[in-house]
Amino acid sequence: MENTDHVLIVDDDRGIRELLATYLEKNGMRVSLAANGRQMRTVLELGAPDLIVLDLMMPGEDGLVLCRELRAGKFRAVPVLMLTARSEEADRIVGLEMGADDYLSKPFAVRELLARIRSVLRRARMLPPGMQVTESAPMIGFGDWRLDTTARHLLDAEGTMVALSGAEYRLLRVFLDHPQRVLTRDQLLNLTQGRQADAFDRSIDLLVSRLRQRLQDTAREPRYIKTLRSEGYVFSAAVTMIEGNP
Repeated sequence: MENTDHVLIVDDDRGIRELLATYLEKNGMRVSLAANGRQMRTVLELGAPDLIVLDLMMPGEDGLVLCRELRAGKFRAVPVLMLTARSEEADRIVGLEMGADDYLSKPFAVRELLARIRSVLRRARMLPPGMQVTESAPMIGFGDWRLDTTARHLLDAEGTMVALSGAEYRLLRVFLDHPQRVLTRDQLLNLTQGRQADAFDRSIDLLVSRLRQRLQDTAREPRYIKTLRSEGYVFSAAVTMIEGNP
């Protein structure tokens, strides 16, 4: 089938793997299954999936270890949806810090998982809907940095490449397309992850923190991303579209 989304499910629970595979395939997706990190790597050797559903709690190499590995290698741009238990708030936060694009707490409804998968895939493939964006350019310059919009990585002043996860790239594009504009946490969460914030949702703050680290920025003396208490964030640097070869 043409344009069939390929989802890799990594979970040590055979029942969950088979349940999700049956449901996702019924809804037009191609599914690969892995019970652990070794099987995940075997699947990845055949090519990158469109999205990985990754269980956090697994014996041996758990989801945090595997997510860190994915974000450090050639599959860093593949979206990751992490499955967590409700009681594992701290681990869920760490998962987002490791680079997960979204999370879903167990137990969950398969319909909600499908909706989350579609939402993450949609945002991985396009810029946020409903907001005007800048004209496409091969490079976007700001401060000491350039963003390669084709390869989706950063270049510092010396031309050294800094890799970005898919979620980090989408957040940076939102900021670069709307500099000097206050964006609330709810707006950023909806635009980058396609969902509304829970009462204690910290995922955007964690994602902003990760992006600041990439930019060598700080919350105390920010050059790029400023925090406005009780309002949200604003990208304060001037942005330049760079046409042609960098």
